[in-house]
Amino acid sequence: MVFPTISVNRSAKNKRSDRPDKHELALATVLLVPNLVFLGIFTYRPLVDNIRLSFTDWNVSAPVANWVGLQNYQEWLTHPETWTVVYNTVLFTVATVIGSLVLGLVLALLLDQKLAGRNFVRSVVFAPFVISGAAIGVAFQFVFAPDFGLITDVMKRFGQTAPDFYQNPQWALLMVTLTYIWKNLGYTFVIYLAALQGRRKDLDEAAEIDGTSPWRRLIRVLLPQLRPTTFFLSITVLLNSMQVFDIINVMTRGGPQGTGTTTMVFQVYQETFVNNRAGYGATVATLLFLVLLAITVIQVRVMQRGEK
Repeated sequence: MVFPTISVNRSAKNKRSDRPDKHELALATVLLVPNLVFLGIFTYRPLVDNIRLSFTDWNVSAPVANWVGLQNYQEWLTHPETWTVVYNTVLFTVATVIGSLVLGLVLALLLDQKLAGRNFVRSVVFAPFVISGAAIGVAFQFVFAPDFGLITDVMKRFGQTAPDFYQNPQWALLMVTLTYIWKNLGYTFVIYLAALQGRRKDLDEAAEIDGTSPWRRLIRVLLPQLRPTTFFLSITVLLNSMQVFDIINVMTRGGPQGTGTTTMVFQVYQETFVNNRAGYGATVATLLFLVLLAITVIQVRVMQRGEK
């Protein structure tokens, strides 16, 4: 009769231990509730308001917003400039994501080696990331300027003519893309460097003992270990790239030829604050949000399937 009693008491104790402690619940509530409140006020409420305004013809200075239904969405989908803006957004985003990831990984692999002055070089590589995008845009105007720019001077020394980055839409888009990659490179570099320093060194040593070539070690041993880091960077860099405004505004203001470097984020600003069509700008912002949401969900699904 003694053993069943002991068994019941232990079971009761286990159930009690499974229950969350009241003090822990109180602490979690105190820490989470204020953050959730601020998140709702400053993130989700503006998001809902933006979606609501996308169905109106609201002007920033107008006291009343008139309901127009899907008119803004129909106009955006049928406007001749829309697909130029979408093309610029996709091309800019893909180029900056791939360029930032590839160059960041290359620099991380190089500066992970025991080299003289590597800490100084690491600081130099990371520094542009913490500098204002507007400041970098102003600085790079002296690099791409058609009359006295650095590229123009170098091309003249070789007897060549530098392209006009400020008049040709293709060259202008390339200019802002290269500028953003240079600014964002420090971010991907630091994250990849941290991942490299935390990787399993025993796998590298085993591959080296087996006589595996450096290229094969990179593909078969190192890159699989960096997959979670690459996934994280691909999402964050993509989200940041699709929301770039300062560099484009300073260097080209969306031009040349009207929409030569206009992306969807810049179009939101242009329609809302320049053309005074806040309702139409909210429509573009809503569509951009849906695209970002869909891309993020797809990336998460792909990553989850890769881990199975």
